[in-house]
Amino acid sequence: MFKGSFTALVTPFTEDGQIDHARLAKLIEQQVAGGMTGIVPVGTPGESPTLSYDEHIKVIETSVAAAAGRIKVIAGTGANSTEEALSLTQRAKDAGADGTLQVTPYYNKPSQEGLYQHFSRVADVGLPVVLYNIPGRTAREITIETVTRLAQHSNIVAVKEAAGAVERVSAILHACDLTVLSGDDVLTLPMMSVGGSGVISVASNVAPGLVSSMVQAALDERWSDALALHNRLYPLFSALLSLDTNPVPIKAAMALKGLIPDTYRLPMCPISDENRATLQSVMTASGLL
Repeated sequence: MFKGSFTALVTPFTEDGQIDHARLAKLIEQQVAGGMTGIVPVGTPGESPTLSYDEHIKVIETSVAAAAGRIKVIAGTGANSTEEALSLTQRAKDAGADGTLQVTPYYNKPSQEGLYQHFSRVADVGLPVVLYNIPGRTAREITIETVTRLAQHSNIVAVKEAAGAVERVSAILHACDLTVLSGDDVLTLPMMSVGGSGVISVASNVAPGLVSSMVQAALDERWSDALALHNRLYPLFSALLSLDTNPVPIKAAMALKGLIPDTYRLPMCPISDENRATLQSVMTASGLL
């Protein structure tokens, strides 16, 4: 169901920190033109922790309306409270989203049984669920055993893997029948080489055409073409991962291209001048500036 290239879309703000819905719609047009399979609004690049509940829903509604059925919308509606995740997911379903990205509940560190019950309850809402395994941000991994149990639910259809381990792709595909999407741009091609089906990408906010072409080449088993694109994009992938905390580098990159103002909500703040210069150099070398 969810195979291909998806952009973890930023939430653009005006200079005074309000959500710029008109600019958001324009960004989605660029994703459509770039050949992306879909978008994932209100994930990490969407600065979901700093959006209010009502803002969260409005971004999803704007995204669904702008996508207009041309590309898929997988709404970020996870939370560390099951009741909040249920409410957000129901609202996303009502808005017409195609699926939901469900991050591992963070901070409260539930047991594997707690994770199983949490994700199962959300899946009961009726939207196709992409599990999001990112222990570096949540302090809790979804074990392969728990993924396998969850795969028995008809609405749990995929896993976004951002644990930094290509081996988990093989382990999941060996254990159950779920689509595996890379959650790290730098590991997209390695993960697809062992059976992954695509990526939920950060870099595609600035390079949708290149990322979608790389993923499609891998899906078509045109591995030399995919590798050439990976090598071209690798410095960007690495810079976005290392220069600051997501979403600061990607919003800085988009600002360098004139796509959005370089505006954040605290506690996120602009990248350092030194790292901005590094990012600009990388983007120029990659042909993105």
